Amino acid sequence: VDVGYGQLAWKLRQDHRVFIAERTNIRHMPLDALPLPLDLITIDVSFISLKIVVPAVMKFLKKNASIIALIKPQFEVGKGKVGKGGVVRNPVLHKKVISELTDFFIEKGFLCKSIISSPLLGPKGNKEFFVHLKLFSQ
Repeated sequence: VDVGYGQLAWKLRQDHRVFIAERTNIRHMPLDALPLPLDLITIDVSFISLKIVVPAVMKFLKKNASIIALIKPQFEVGKGKVGKGGVVRNPVLHKKVISELTDFFIEKGFLCKSIISSPLLGPKGNKEFFVHLKLFSQ
């Protein structure tokens, strides 16, 4: 599901197991729009917090399903804390974002299985992190 168009890798587009909904905002997608329930959702969003997106996708998950999401601190720290060029360089802010998101995910019924640094920097040089969440209650 993507508000954009044509961004999904060609190999994934050809995989019959992959459901594609482009020009679509997940926050407005009705429950019957997806083949349900889902075992796994991956999230890579920009210009919006995971605190908004994760609750919007929960209705599509089966119990014990997983989410693998990319944490982008530049979209989580809030206005005034993003450095020059849109880059969050302060490791203290990275830790704060991870801590606050972890608490949020737990409150929403997820277990944080792991959080790792992405081996790649974002396009502008932002350090980003992968989180693996497991839904344990709904």
